[in-house]
Amino acid sequence: MRILVWHVHGSWTTAFVQGPHTYLLPVDDQRGPDGRGRAATWQWPAGAVERSAEQLADEPVDLVVLQRPHEADLVETWTGRRPGTDVPAVYLEHNTPGGDVPYSRHPLADQDDIPVVHVTHVNRLLWDTGSARTTVIEHGICDPGHQYVGELPHAAVVVNDPVRRGRAVGTDLIPLIAAAAPVDVFGMRVEQLRDGQGRITPYEDLPQHLMHAELARRRVYVHTARWTSLGLSLLEAMHLGLPVVALAMTETPRAVPPDAGLVTADVDELVSLVEQLVGDADRARELGLAGRRHAVDTYGLRRFLDDWDGLLATVAR
Repeated sequence: MRILVWHVHGSWTTAFVQGPHTYLLPVDDQRGPDGRGRAATWQWPAGAVERSAEQLADEPVDLVVLQRPHEADLVETWTGRRPGTDVPAVYLEHNTPGGDVPYSRHPLADQDDIPVVHVTHVNRLLWDTGSARTTVIEHGICDPGHQYVGELPHAAVVVNDPVRRGRAVGTDLIPLIAAAAPVDVFGMRVEQLRDGQGRITPYEDLPQHLMHAELARRRVYVHTARWTSLGLSLLEAMHLGLPVVALAMTETPRAVPPDAGLVTADVDELVSLVEQLVGDADRARELGLAGRRHAVDTYGLRRFLDDWDGLLATVAR
């Protein structure tokens, strides 16, 4: 199958393009949001190929995976085919709704042509999609292997664009955690978090394999997001074998059951749990092993690709 899909979410796309299909990735000279092409910091297989808008005009396409409302118009402009009418399509919803939750109407609500695929059950619960067909295909990731060493008594946080996203990703909690342990923050545009006291250290734009190796050296991973669908960095940390302390928000309590990590909505308890694990290397290692077992069983790549292949085969008929 030849699938047109934008590189919108790097970690999700990394898993998706591991399948047996040809994945057509729009690219432009600026490599901007509508033409990012192949990843620069992830390793993708040869089946993920770049195509310009001009090339897509004559490109055979069996199915389109939409991820943003305006992409349907891009497909029609570039190819002359309307998703859901002239070419089969699904709409992948990565995000929890913003604004008037829980009354948020989905952009594809009450239409019959394009099924809406949610990445978490919380997404499906919160979005009002009306009569549109919906399903959930939970995340899967490429297993980086058990790499945990934990020799640095530091807390690791992974977040992109923390200053702009602010409270949604728990940026305000990082200084509180830094009072319990040094915090190393990994991601894009994290340099602004440098505090000058050595308690918060940014590590910006590392290739994925190097970031994994660095995360594995930290004693504990802390998931600070208040309002995201489900951070794939959390699942990656669990696969690596890091013990996790996480806020009990959105899909996190399902992703981290009681025997696989420490989850709380109490900010004081969050900080206390970080301090405890940083000071107890043996407990940290045991908790990380339990979290890895759960993550591999629940969010493995094979299940993810099988779920997607089943849906794509149905939609493409």
